[in-house]
Formats: sequence, C-alpha cells, structure tokens
Amino acid sequence: MYLLIKTTSIVAQAKHGDTVKVHYTGRLEDGTVFDSSENQSPLEFTLGEGRVIKGFEEAVDGMNTGETRTTTIPADEAYGERREEMVFELERDQLPPEIDPEVGQQLQMQLQNGENIPVVVAGLKDDSITIDANHPLAGKTLVFDIELVGIA
Repeated sequence: MYLLIKTTSIVAQAKHGDTVKVHYTGRLEDGTVFDSSENQSPLEFTLGEGRVIKGFEEAVDGMNTGETRTTTIPADEAYGERREEMVFELERDQLPPEIDPEVGQQLQMQLQNGENIPVVVAGLKDDSITIDANHPLAGKTLVFDIELVGIA
C-alpha cells in the first residue's frame, strides 16, 4: 500500500499595506524604454502609500509572488496630461549669471514655498528662455512589464 501525500504551495498575493518588491521595465507606446530595474535591485514600495504612480500601484495590487504582468497606464493615471500653463517664458536676467541655458537642459527652479522642481529649457530667445515645468512623461501613455518578486 502506498500513501499519496498531496502538497500545496501557498502563493502570497499583494494587497493594500504590503511592502512589495518588483522588477519592471517602463516603455512608451512606441516601444522606447524610459526606465527599468534590469540589472539593479528591485523597486520596493508599500501599496497604498502613493510612492509610485497610481496605475502602477493598481497593477501590482492583487499580483501573486512570481507573477509577471504587462499593464498599459493612461496619462491620467501616470504623470497627468501636459498642461500648457506649465510652459512659460522667463527673462534671462532672472537666471543666475553662471547658467548658460541650452534647449533640452534640465534646471532646478525654486518655488515660493522653497520647494525645488525640475524644469527643462524648451526654447531660447535673445532676452528670454522658455521653461517647461511638465514632467517629461506627462501626457504619455505608459506600458510596464512588471514582475512581483517578493512581499515583505
């Protein structure tokens, strides 16, 4: 007589409040990779804390350890829509004298409350520069390949 023992493995499922570790690759709709954790430590965050974009967090919620998923995140669940009021001209004499701006150059701008935000030089004129304070991925649909590697 043989005794058959059936084993089952319990797979952890990510839920609100869990600290998770994921590997990911982020692409634009045209396939251009803008970020990846490949050859790096996995990204670690707690579901529900809002440390990652809404759509990314929603994609990880409910995943099982070891599961992979591809998710498409519209702009409004990622970095929001581009806002034209975030593009403005700044007189060159308002820049520190050591800055020689070039189109595409990233600068830090200090807000009245003391917070620094990244901005990009979008255009140059003789007496002014055009600044774009939108996030570089604003207005874009993002595609992520995600692998849940652990739940703490």
